[in-house]
Amino acid sequence: MDKGNYTIVTEFFLVGLSHYPDLQVSLYVLCLMMYLVILLGNSTLIIISIQDPRLHTPMYFFLGNLSFLDICYTSSSIPQMLVNFMSSRKSISFTGCALQMVISLGLGCTECVLLAVMAFDRYVAICNPLRYTIIMNKGLCIQMATWTWVLGFLNSLLLTLLAMMRPFCDNIIDHLTCEILALLKLICGDISLNVFIMTVGNFVFLVTPLLLIFFSYVFILSTILRINSSEGRKKAFSTCSAHLTVVILFYGSALFMYMKPQSKDTKTSDELIGLSYGIVTPMLNPIIYSLRNKEVKQGVEKVLTRKLYLRKI
Repeated sequence: MDKGNYTIVTEFFLVGLSHYPDLQVSLYVLCLMMYLVILLGNSTLIIISIQDPRLHTPMYFFLGNLSFLDICYTSSSIPQMLVNFMSSRKSISFTGCALQMVISLGLGCTECVLLAVMAFDRYVAICNPLRYTIIMNKGLCIQMATWTWVLGFLNSLLLTLLAMMRPFCDNIIDHLTCEILALLKLICGDISLNVFIMTVGNFVFLVTPLLLIFFSYVFILSTILRINSSEGRKKAFSTCSAHLTVVILFYGSALFMYMKPQSKDTKTSDELIGLSYGIVTPMLNPIIYSLRNKEVKQGVEKVLTRKLYLRKI
């Protein structure tokens, strides 16, 4: 391609959903409300898991990681999104775009692996209950959580560097955020290496964790069905239902978006799916775990009761 077509980019314009001007205020209010729910819900889960000694278990340690991840993930994109909804310029700096991409991609990859780690935790708890505390010891839990973050950000750093170091033909991103699939369409020249690395990343961070989750639940279901007591079966399944619901919500939208990097057109449906896994899923996670988990409900009641008691004193 002729080098004369290259553009020196110092900023990008995020024009996703801008062709619906009448919806900008409504989208702003909706996203702001969901963001506040995300901050409140996930922060509450983190505080409860720290303050309630009954929740000092591997399951809630990983759940705390998930809640912190969701807060960071949404905070990397929603504030900029809110600014753009109310702005006519809808711009983001080159550095800001790169940073947003590193954080969102890194946290997205981390969540994929973290959900697989949480499935392994449930597998050990139900299939090997007598050895649970030995296998899922504190050291192993910290190592597993650390590696999920490290691997996720190593992958995102590689993908971001490969994309941002290439020459761009345009600086208008047809998306709400600096989404890598939308950004790749602006690159001049061959992007086969980017697509190849992304395809490998999709397999490592989407397909492989999903397969691990699937096989974990095959063994979990097999074990639950062998429990003689109906009450025992119900209790065992209730410890997994919240995690399984979150997995379906997250992977359903993520697989739709990232298993087709060869797509040439960013459609409105893609942007709405992006909103789903970027905002709706992090908002629903604490709600799902609260509604389906008796220990979390009791933890919330305990913390609220303690605060009300201290206020009276």
